[in-house]
Amino acid sequence: MSSNHIKGVCLLVAALMAMPAASAYADKEETKEVKKEVLVVEETKTEEIEEEKKEAKAEEKISAAERVKEARAKAAKERARRAKERAARKQAEKKEAEAKIARYALFNLSGELPESPGGSGPFNDLSTDLRKLIVRLDKAAKDDSIKGVVIQLREVALGGGQRDEIRQAIGRIRAAGKHVVADMEVASGSSYLVASACDEIIMPESGFLIIPGIRAEPLFYKGMLAKIGVEADFVHVGDAKGAAEPYTRKAWSKPVKENITSLVDDIYDQMIDTIAMERPMSRQAVVDAINQGLMTSTQAKKIGLVDRLAYDGELRGILKDYQKSEKVTFVKNYGKKKVDTDFSGPAGFFKLLGMMAGGGDKSSSRGKKIAVVYAVGPIMTGESETDLFGNSSTMGSTTIVKALHKAAENDKVAAIVLRVNSPGGSAVASDVIWSKIQQIDKPVIASMGNVAASGGYYISMGADKVFAEPTTVTGSIGVVGGKMAVGRMMKKIGVTQDLISRGENSGLFSPYQKFTESERKALVDMMEETYDQFTAKAADGRGLTQERVKELGGGRVYTGRQAEELGLIDKLGDLRAAVAEAKKMADIDADESVKIVTYPQQEDFFESLFGKNEEQQEVRIQIQQALSLGGAAPELLEATQRLALMRKMFANEPVVMLTPFELHLTQ
Repeated sequence: MSSNHIKGVCLLVAALMAMPAASAYADKEETKEVKKEVLVVEETKTEEIEEEKKEAKAEEKISAAERVKEARAKAAKERARRAKERAARKQAEKKEAEAKIARYALFNLSGELPESPGGSGPFNDLSTDLRKLIVRLDKAAKDDSIKGVVIQLREVALGGGQRDEIRQAIGRIRAAGKHVVADMEVASGSSYLVASACDEIIMPESGFLIIPGIRAEPLFYKGMLAKIGVEADFVHVGDAKGAAEPYTRKAWSKPVKENITSLVDDIYDQMIDTIAMERPMSRQAVVDAINQGLMTSTQAKKIGLVDRLAYDGELRGILKDYQKSEKVTFVKNYGKKKVDTDFSGPAGFFKLLGMMAGGGDKSSSRGKKIAVVYAVGPIMTGESETDLFGNSSTMGSTTIVKALHKAAENDKVAAIVLRVNSPGGSAVASDVIWSKIQQIDKPVIASMGNVAASGGYYISMGADKVFAEPTTVTGSIGVVGGKMAVGRMMKKIGVTQDLISRGENSGLFSPYQKFTESERKALVDMMEETYDQFTAKAADGRGLTQERVKELGGGRVYTGRQAEELGLIDKLGDLRAAVAEAKKMADIDADESVKIVTYPQQEDFFESLFGKNEEQQEVRIQIQQALSLGGAAPELLEATQRLALMRKMFANEPVVMLTPFELHLTQ
């Protein structure tokens, strides 16, 4: 064989020998690949299994969370059920306890109850006026937690209109099914008439009752003025216009006395009728009791004026038996805003300053409103004068006109109630107020308080409807004019004059001499023109002829009851009735709630405290103390103050519309 042939054979053999090894290698590699694939599959399965386990665990967790949530919800529901049961048990226990405890609202009436819109200073909430008292009484009537009311009457000074307002408020409490008790120690006729409106009157054995009837006991100053050299020079239009007679006479003239007698008779008849209606007594028995005048509480109980003799300490037990309760609690100062009056230390000083600056009207601006404009005090031109508590001492035409304008311009105010408590005053100021009322498009209702006479009646005639209390003193349609001449007094103390004058009537306003005949004629002419305007406007306002108004006028005063019979007013009713009429005329449903807003808005506290000018900043306390002889003779101070007011009233205008407001009706 050739070498090439051998080489080929060798290569073939080598190839054949290599084939099993290659095959084994290939198989081995294939096996590796398979193993890898198997491993991958196994790993995938493992991952899938793990994923499934995770998903299962997650599902298990979700199921557990839901079970927990469900369990918690059930537990919460159970807790709520148990809490509701506990609350129901507590409410039942509370009701059971409340059924055993009777709450009585306690009201203490003492001193004066002025008519006012309320002040803006820090002491406003400390004071009590008629408006606030009526609001608190009405609140007690509607309060379901209050079983009754105790009214402590302690030397309270009330006019006829105020008394009637309180009596009607007590009537609303009783109409709500609540027990009202009057607690008196020493009672006069006026406070007794309030007490008679209650379910029960209680007095201690040591107490006594004074009901001497009605007594008009005016003071006349002509003799006193003559001693000091002052001459009161006045004229009047209207034969019964007696406003100046206390200064020009030593007793009433016949027409004035007849008119005052008629007034007293009607007030006396109303007093008898009221007591006879409220107490288990005949009218004659009431007359006999009044004729006795002064009696002990034991005597008063015996004849039926008092129900029970008891002391304050026994009152709880009496009320507990009445209510059949285990306990009686008194809510003192019910409905009265609590005021922190601790002004001690630096912190207290800054607290006081904050209160001083914190005045103003905070009433809600939502909903319909009825405005009540308080026209209180003698009528003067200019601004009203008020004290720290917002109580008016004079009614300024500028102040009242501004108040009426604000109420009229307030879109939320649907109607206005003019609350009048005034004996009259300046003819010009009265006419300015009347004119403003005439300009108002909204309904205006006049509500008369204790007195709304002469100028007070004049401004009321501008209203659409007029309400008065049965014992309101009103009318006095007439004019008085004049001045106090002090020339003789000045001579007595050595002061003389050297007169130079031009003009026949140059001394018309001179305070040193009486009127000349020419001056008197000019004054009378002016007064007659003023009286003609007064009667014409009153006739127009009342729908009467001017002749009829002059017949009823002439300065005559009437009770509200008499005035209604004569057509001088529309209806008898309190302030609440006037507000109801205002709602009706404003097309507001009787059951719809309205907000009451009061005017005039009071001046800044610092102004009321320190005054607006230097004159008002003068300190008058020492003078007042001297005039009243240290407080021992308050009547002397009162007479001096009235004389000063008369002099001030006639200082700038010789004609006024004034009723004899010095008249005291002792009850």
